[in-house]
Amino acid sequence: MKIAIVCYPTFGGSGVVATELGIALANRGHEIHFITYKQPVRLALLSENIHFHEVNVPEYPLFHYQPYELALSSKLVDMVKLHKIDLLHVHYAIPHAYAGYMAKKMLAEEGITVPMVTTLHGTDITLVGSHPFYKSAVTFSINKSDVVTSVSESLKQDTLRLFDIKREIDVVPNFIDVSKYDKGFTDCQRSLMATEDEKIITHISNFRKVKRIDDVIKIFYEIQKEIPAKLMMVGEGPEKEPAELLCEQLGISNKVIFLGNSNEIDKILCFSDLFLLPSETESFGLAALEAMISSVPVISSNTGGIPEVNVHGVSGYLSEVGDVQDMSRNALKILKDDAELAKFKAVAKKEAAAFDINKIVPVYEFIYQKAFEMA
Repeated sequence: MKIAIVCYPTFGGSGVVATELGIALANRGHEIHFITYKQPVRLALLSENIHFHEVNVPEYPLFHYQPYELALSSKLVDMVKLHKIDLLHVHYAIPHAYAGYMAKKMLAEEGITVPMVTTLHGTDITLVGSHPFYKSAVTFSINKSDVVTSVSESLKQDTLRLFDIKREIDVVPNFIDVSKYDKGFTDCQRSLMATEDEKIITHISNFRKVKRIDDVIKIFYEIQKEIPAKLMMVGEGPEKEPAELLCEQLGISNKVIFLGNSNEIDKILCFSDLFLLPSETESFGLAALEAMISSVPVISSNTGGIPEVNVHGVSGYLSEVGDVQDMSRNALKILKDDAELAKFKAVAKKEAAAFDINKIVPVYEFIYQKAFEMA
């Protein structure tokens, strides 16, 4: 099957999932065409079955904001015709589902029928999509998709609550490639980050307000009062500078390392003891899943789709959003006892294995066949 994948090419979860899905589908013999404005960050190499087509948006003084949706829909039409693409899989409702539908209509004028699968990832629904400026367009795009999937049951229910949806939504969870984490690293040099007696705490995100970065710092502040520890902050975003300032104010700057964005998340997690995810909301919690498969237990909020990934008292602990004290207590419960830490590490990895990509990709292949029947 020839499949066009439309996604954001950045470090965010939706782009990572879309890219990993495309690579896995290519490995199963499908021909994959990534169509976006920049090569996805997780797409290291192109191959016989993987192609990338850049969407160029010409700049005209007439436009205050360049019309990416128009450029994308036109590019989709051109690529479908040139490469005989069978199906569109668009990740993120706006602008991708909207542009995908316009491409479908343009192709239909030429007698070409291409089914479209739309995958909802989170903020496209709960934050941006529900804004009055976009709500009508998002509702329309979802209802005009041939098949709609969401990455968690929580996100599905949010979508049904916020929008007037006339069609079924299939839940297909995010995933990880377990085989990538079974190899281990011979260069996992933990000593580069911490001394032998220090525990290593990690947080990975895009440093937006919804991630509650200040809570990450405050939880770590409580942890380091009780045990020797270092905190690794991985990512970039608007909350990074305030977080650095908060570290200075609390006198822990020498214990917190800001690493910026990284393509070596697996290497960073290999020497981590605990992962912090105190988000205001998460549609799924892919970062938590990546931590768990690396044998890193998770301290998180109990919001959105996180409880579908992080099992309370098993792979880590869940707390109410903003309850820094409870998260700190739970973290210390795991970290203070080496036997307890070892138990949580082993079980976290076992729980994460349920989300192996080899179990999820066949579900998407079934979804694609369903889309052909619906188109």
